[in-house]
Amino acid sequence: MKTPQETKIVLVGAGGMSFGPVMVHDAVHSPKIAGAQLVLHDIDQERLDNAFAAADRLNRAAGEPVRMSATTDPETAYRDADFLLLSVEIQRFWGWKTDYEIPVKHGSTQIMGENGGPGGAFHSLRSIKTVLGICDTAAAICPNAYLINLTNPMSRVTLAINRATKFRNVGLCHEFHGGLARLMFMLLKPMNKISAKATGINHFTFFTQIDDADTGEDLYPKVRRHMEKFPFLHPPLVRHICNEYGVFATSEDSHIGEYFPGVKDIVGRHMNFRRFHQTDCAIRDQLTKWYGKGVFPPLPIHKLPRSMEQAFPIIEGLVTGDRVYLDGVNVPNRGYIPNLPDGAIVEVPAWTGANDLEPETMPPVQEDLAAMMRTQIEIQDLVVRAALEKDPNLAFQAVAMDPLSPPGEAACRRMFDEMMQTQKHLLPFD
Repeated sequence: MKTPQETKIVLVGAGGMSFGPVMVHDAVHSPKIAGAQLVLHDIDQERLDNAFAAADRLNRAAGEPVRMSATTDPETAYRDADFLLLSVEIQRFWGWKTDYEIPVKHGSTQIMGENGGPGGAFHSLRSIKTVLGICDTAAAICPNAYLINLTNPMSRVTLAINRATKFRNVGLCHEFHGGLARLMFMLLKPMNKISAKATGINHFTFFTQIDDADTGEDLYPKVRRHMEKFPFLHPPLVRHICNEYGVFATSEDSHIGEYFPGVKDIVGRHMNFRRFHQTDCAIRDQLTKWYGKGVFPPLPIHKLPRSMEQAFPIIEGLVTGDRVYLDGVNVPNRGYIPNLPDGAIVEVPAWTGANDLEPETMPPVQEDLAAMMRTQIEIQDLVVRAALEKDPNLAFQAVAMDPLSPPGEAACRRMFDEMMQTQKHLLPFD
């Protein structure tokens, strides 16, 4: 086993402002791997330069706990790598715009078009092509690296990695902690006083346990009372599912609505992806540039705590051999959720083990919701097969099967053909 100082970690797609800065911050706040080599890798030189300037400043302010470098050359980046962290997109917001607008024009009831619905199918095809291209390159250089995927659509990309590569891997998402933060404000308890577990498929997971960490008291009744007294504080779909099926979602309407039939009748509107781009991503991008250029005064950003992301807890556990608890990982189902198909990518708690992760076996998912998940799992399978077999007919079957697609096969076909023509340069069918 390598020592922490011998460990090499590569951030693939480090120029992305939703990924790179947070991962760098977590790296410099991971004392168990102090001295590790951290490589920022991106194919966009300008974005990589901006990301590295901010990362280098943060690392120096923290006393240089990691050895940091940046490169656009994949062979340099991947050589002797122990961990690859992937968050990659090509033409992200152009793709999202077409994923959203074209299906809606043809009658789709999708509200977001990122991970589910017909837009999510095309996003999946593009992401799988990109990620597996990276995996092909990395497999020849660092076949024993541990791959941590943060690329959406999480379930489908992670399924493709498991089917097409030999990398040990896991998919990670931070939605659990968003749900935990909502519970914190609802219950007026700090996060460390809430013992919670959730399960399902990514972006469609539900709390199976919400307890007081000190007394063991079941806090679910308080969650339901809060929803009854203050319904206006809860998104309509979250409230609907809790009332109808008795469980509280980790995600909000934007994500769980990507898989829920009839979502638009409940939510009553589409989600504004442009606002996400213009407010969150664009502002984060500008702030990172300013920080890297020293425009900010010497704010003690390096003293902020580590994020709730779980990539570096996994790395620490696997490098040191310590058992680390993880709130949610995306892995192939091996009986971890008894009433979901074997091999499907599911999201469950886990522990780090000696060489890999040890997922927990969870209770069966509430059956009405499990039926919706099984539909999505069939769609996942078709989309991944379409990408791996380069078969657009399988992709059309996936789109036609989606409950949020335009009504009727003819409308689906018109939408599908337009999407194929618009995005053909990024799809895996050439």
